[in-house]
Amino acid sequence: MAQLPFKGKIAVVTGAASGLGLAIAERLAADGAKVVVSDINADAGKAVAARLGGSFVQADMAKRADCRALVDQALAAYGTVHILVNNAGFQHVETIEAFPEDVWDKMQAVMLTAPFLLTKYVWPAMKQQRWGRIVNISSIHGLIASPNKSSYISAKHGLVGLTKTAALEGGAFGITANAICPAYVRTPLVDAQIADQARTRGIPAEEVIEKIMLEPAAVKRLIEPAEVADFAAYLCGESAGVITGAALTMDLGWTAR
Repeated sequence: MAQLPFKGKIAVVTGAASGLGLAIAERLAADGAKVVVSDINADAGKAVAARLGGSFVQADMAKRADCRALVDQALAAYGTVHILVNNAGFQHVETIEAFPEDVWDKMQAVMLTAPFLLTKYVWPAMKQQRWGRIVNISSIHGLIASPNKSSYISAKHGLVGLTKTAALEGGAFGITANAICPAYVRTPLVDAQIADQARTRGIPAEEVIEKIMLEPAAVKRLIEPAEVADFAAYLCGESAGVITGAALTMDLGWTAR
């Protein structure tokens, strides 16, 4: 029987109680990693961690103290961290003129400041063991823009920049950093967006998917969470050791235009 590729590895995954984070946590655990599941939702997070044989740390990524506590608890429990997946996030759709300033601040905290802090906090352990994998879940909106998503797009663009800098600083120590930039993934977050668009535009949900979300795409379907999880697992493996500092699209051909 082939050895599991992540046997003996410790992975921290944020926003891992549902959606894309859950799929990534499941894949890493299936490949042998001990997963530290982090989420603001304690009940769901504990259930996921118990099912995967890992541990749970409740954390609000908008709070710096929670970011620190997440890494401290992972290090206290397992002694090190090999893999960090920065996935936690949310969206708010509004014009720049009407965008609430407090929501802007929270989105930047969750999707840009938290990945920086978590990277900073796991860095000494990864550097000491001369091996680490950082996977940042950005978005196609980390590379291009759409209207009414100013805070989300700003954070995701910043996350790509953080990824590149971490790659340059980590290369000498066996630490890679990459950003995955998917188009629309079939998650509860996207399902909520579809419902909101259908309600505000007065059109069926299927029409929102076809004529709005998938209009610029060559492949006319939503991405499944497991597909992104497979890609994340590859980037965490030994075969991807020469891939670093990349913003890797899974965009259904969106940016081929």
